[in-house]
Amino acid sequence: MSNRKITFINPPYDSIAKGYEFVKEITNNSPSLGLMYLAAEVREHGYEPEIIESNIMNLTIEGVVERVVESAPAYVGITLFTVGVWNTAEIAKSIKQKLPETVIVIGGPHVSSMGRETMERFSQFDYAVTGEGEKTLMDLLRAIEGEGKLTEVPELIYRDGPFINQTQGRAINRDLDYLPMPAWDLLPDFPQAYKPAIYDYPRGPVATIAASRGCPFHCKFCDTSTFGDRVRYYSPAKVVEMMRHLKQTYGIRHVMFVDDLFLASRKRASEFCKILIEEGLNMTWSCTSRVDTVHEDVLALMKQAGCWEISFGLESGSQEMLEKMVKSAKVKDSERAVKMTAAAGIRTKGLFMLGYPGETVDSIEETKQFVRNIPMTIMNLTKFTPYPGSPIYYDLYGSNIRDDHWEKMNGMNFLWSPEGISIDELDKHYREMLVSFYRRPSISWHYTWLSLLYPQHMVRLIKFGAHFAKYKVTNLIRKPALENER
Repeated sequence: MSNRKITFINPPYDSIAKGYEFVKEITNNSPSLGLMYLAAEVREHGYEPEIIESNIMNLTIEGVVERVVESAPAYVGITLFTVGVWNTAEIAKSIKQKLPETVIVIGGPHVSSMGRETMERFSQFDYAVTGEGEKTLMDLLRAIEGEGKLTEVPELIYRDGPFINQTQGRAINRDLDYLPMPAWDLLPDFPQAYKPAIYDYPRGPVATIAASRGCPFHCKFCDTSTFGDRVRYYSPAKVVEMMRHLKQTYGIRHVMFVDDLFLASRKRASEFCKILIEEGLNMTWSCTSRVDTVHEDVLALMKQAGCWEISFGLESGSQEMLEKMVKSAKVKDSERAVKMTAAAGIRTKGLFMLGYPGETVDSIEETKQFVRNIPMTIMNLTKFTPYPGSPIYYDLYGSNIRDDHWEKMNGMNFLWSPEGISIDELDKHYREMLVSFYRRPSISWHYTWLSLLYPQHMVRLIKFGAHFAKYKVTNLIRKPALENER
């Protein structure tokens, strides 16, 4: 086959309302790690990959299509989150009109949970890869090029005339060291253009790494269909090798581990920290953990090895709500873990959720009180979203596919409210909870100090403020004009 080009796309998401694009100055702009793995894998087998990060490159649907048409690849691979389904469908439709021979493959979290339904609805998608994509994509490419059969490609959804067929899954490989290093070199303007949310890191540049895959817990709001419930790891030495590569090649100074559960193994975490201390890379890093997987001795090692922040899925300050979520953790465990982490000199980021089924005014008040009692440094409060593939999605909707909600599934909209409390009331409590936390003098001082210590955050904040002021002034000028037109 002469054309070996593959274009991987992270599509544009409409999670930011039109006119508020300046919010991007302070929000997360990290690249798609999954696409970097896929690009690295196909490159090892002689293909020519490129990566389009739509939001980071400020590309519209038309802009993405234009780039693809200019490149004219044999294949297009699109990573798909629920919120991006409709934009992705538009991109695929336009590509098919202009490049009818180009094969379009979709994958990602939404496909792993809703792949068959998505393929049935959108005929412009040729194939869907569920689960982890590296091996499946290569098997698919070989089959398309005549070196195998589609029926023998595991974890594949494909068309057979008017029918949609789906193959069985593959055995999970517990060793991740066999994977090639992510293709950071294919990211345009890396690492300068790829910044996490403001104040979510000390000093840049920043890169993301997944040191493990999978989570053994079964919280009802989580969709684990992509990586499953068996935790698999890179060896600690391999993780440190990636960090060394990022520092030496790109000048990376902080790494954000995006594992579902970085501290799943106490032994492995300790070994990683010891190797990192011996290497003397002088890099900082952050990770995620459950409150029942942290220990004082490991925290001390982590601090010594450069750990700057741990994110905990605290979710709620109500024990009743935690039980409804099947969190398998107690409020007292959450309080203990946060205090222990703060005592070790590591920042704590609390991840909370508001509006889960069963939420009441009383449970919300319990959460507000809990937030006041813990030494948390940063708070991330999301609006409950029943993501497709999660157990709570099926509890609420059964087998029905609420595709009318797909465009809004970004954690920034209340799509549903518990009995006895309205969406407007939830929004009010949402604002109150965030404002009350960030107005605390200790929190205000912390972020003032952080801005002085790491001026890049202040620069981003000033840019945001300038664009926001411009937006407000423009609206003030336009308002009388619009009123006169009426």
